[in-house]
Parts: sequence; C-alpha cells; structure tokens
Amino acid sequence: MGKLSGKTAVITGGNSGIGLSTAKAFVDEGANVVIFGRDQKSLDDAVETLGEAAIGVRGDVTSDTDLDALYAAAKERFGKVDALFANAGIADFAPLADASVDHFDRVFDVNVKGVFKTVQRGIDALSDGASVVLTTSVSNTKGMASMSAYSASKAAVRSFARTFSAELVARGIRVNAISPGPVATPIYTRAGLSEDEIEAMGAGMADQIPLKRFAEPREIASAVLFLASSDSSYVVGTELVVDGGWTQI
Repeated sequence: MGKLSGKTAVITGGNSGIGLSTAKAFVDEGANVVIFGRDQKSLDDAVETLGEAAIGVRGDVTSDTDLDALYAAAKERFGKVDALFANAGIADFAPLADASVDHFDRVFDVNVKGVFKTVQRGIDALSDGASVVLTTSVSNTKGMASMSAYSASKAAVRSFARTFSAELVARGIRVNAISPGPVATPIYTRAGLSEDEIEAMGAGMADQIPLKRFAEPREIASAVLFLASSDSSYVVGTELVVDGGWTQI
C-alpha cells in the first residue's frame, strides 16, 4: 500500500517541472491527482503520462472562477481533497533600478496572491487532517541581485505556511513549505533568460552549492511527498529546505 493510497491530491503548476514530478510521485504512492495549469497541451500531455489516476484542469491561480472550477472538478471526480500542493509560480527577474510596476505586480499576483487564493478557495474542499504544501524558495533568505520582487514574494509564501497553519490546525490541517534551491526545470527559460544566460547562471550557482549541481525535480518531489503524507504527521508550519546545502553550509 502506498503512502497516499485512497487519497486525492490537487497540484497547481502540475503540468511541468516540480509539479509534474510530484504528481508522478503521488500517483506512484496510490493517490488520485488533479493537476492545474494554464497550458492545455502540456496538461493533456501530463495526464497522458500520469494515467487514469489523474485529470487536468486548465486555469489561472489568480482567478477565483478558475480555482472554483478546479475544486469542483476534484470533488466531482474524486471527492474531498486530502493533499494540496500550491506550487504554481513564476520566476521573473529585474534589477531594482529597472524593475517596473508591471514587473512587481506580475510577480506578486502569481506568487503571492495566487498562493493565497489557491488555499483560500480550497478550504471547503479540504478534508479534515489534510496536508497543504506551499512552494517557496531559498531566495526568501538569500539576497540576490535582480531578484527583489521574486525573493520578497517567496518570503510572503514562507509566512503563509505559519499563518495558514494557525487558522487551519484546529481541523487537523497541516500547512508547510518546501524551499528548493536551484532546480533543473523550464522555469528559467520562462523567466526570459537566453540559453547562454541560463548556462552561465547555472555554472555560477552550481559552483556555490556544496553538492556542486542543481537538484532534479524528482528530488524536490520526494520532499513534497514527505510533507504531504502521514510521515510528517507532527510537522506543522515549517519550511523544509532542499538546496544541496547552499544556504546551510
């Protein structure tokens, strides 16, 4: 029997990267999975990969209507939601002197408001004793150039793990945050960086990481699985850092 047998999980940003790897890990452990994302083709491809235990719902985490449709689809197909991975986010970087209001608003709309709404609109769908995992980043504690808005947005998500826990723990709902270091995912391409810029940034970061490499998405997924399952039954409001030792050594 898997660690999530008989459970239903909702994963935002579940059509690629960390989200998709986590969806695969959850399905392997017996869960039914509902993945949510903005791109229909990648959703369809992901569902085909995941098999009959998964469905995809297209939508945007900044839209109440889309989120309501997500939870309605999850409840109609599988019933109550036992695990929620609020993972959707964007990486959009700009130097402080050049950052526009649109840049700031875009980052905070998705990374902060999107996480807030994802959990808020899902409260009634969550079963008592459910687990909620939020994706933050080690950038919430590191000062890195051109990442002011992004890092601040991830610090807000870290705070949510504490405050959401304080509000939901009476129902036995545990909220925790996963805090990855650099991960080999498409997010850097979507941040507008060229292949050369990504390669240069990757080499520089990898040299600073004690393990001398980026994480693979499956390594982050394993940590999310821990937080989503009963293995972490006494873990509430915390941040699990998975960064190859980058912020710890």
